[in-house]
Amino acid sequence: MNLDALQTFDKSILLAFNGGENIFLDSFVLTLTSAYTWIPLYASLLYLVIKNNENWQKIMLIIGTVALGLFIVNGTNLGIVKPLIARARPLNSPDLQGIVVSVNHYVADGYSFFSSHTANAFVLAVFFSLLVRDRIFSILMIVWSIIVSLTRPYLGVHYPSDVLVGMIFGSSVAVLIYFLYLRMYIRFSDKLHYISTKYTRTGYSFANIDVVICVLILSFIYAAFRAVLSI
Repeated sequence: MNLDALQTFDKSILLAFNGGENIFLDSFVLTLTSAYTWIPLYASLLYLVIKNNENWQKIMLIIGTVALGLFIVNGTNLGIVKPLIARARPLNSPDLQGIVVSVNHYVADGYSFFSSHTANAFVLAVFFSLLVRDRIFSILMIVWSIIVSLTRPYLGVHYPSDVLVGMIFGSSVAVLIYFLYLRMYIRFSDKLHYISTKYTRTGYSFANIDVVICVLILSFIYAAFRAVLSI
């Protein structure tokens, strides 16, 4: 399959995802793609970290590791990849004018390749999945990151290939920073595994994990409620 065929395939998937014809879904997606919607989730993840690490050295190590991951993603993407590739967003592409629908006049600045929204979501989802090691928590975090990613082609601001590369890059950075975290963690503690019915094997309380899960679910309910009110 040559490059032209890949681009055609990319555009066809974009057009299949692109919204603008369903008032409920448009509003739902606009709420999900907003970073403000997920502030409670970020706060609950911080709560999880603080409650399950006994000193500020360990807490700040996790916070610093996450910040490093986000810096790598955004520094690489915004500082190098996007200016170098300079791919126009679908809504701004001359050959897609009048074809790709703008949902409620939503626009995004800058270039399209690759999706920082997606990469950032996957950094958080994959890193915390590795950190916490709870199956349900991990599944829900990955599902959350995928849904956030899919809002971008729906809104016409990213091609599916932008999202796919964002997923791969974000996940790769998450794995990298997790192993850097482990190398630093053993300087503070030699206890990496726990055996308990109340904690995961990395020492995270199931009760505290449930708080994060509840916040995540309530955030989706909030987005759905806002969408209903928009009808």
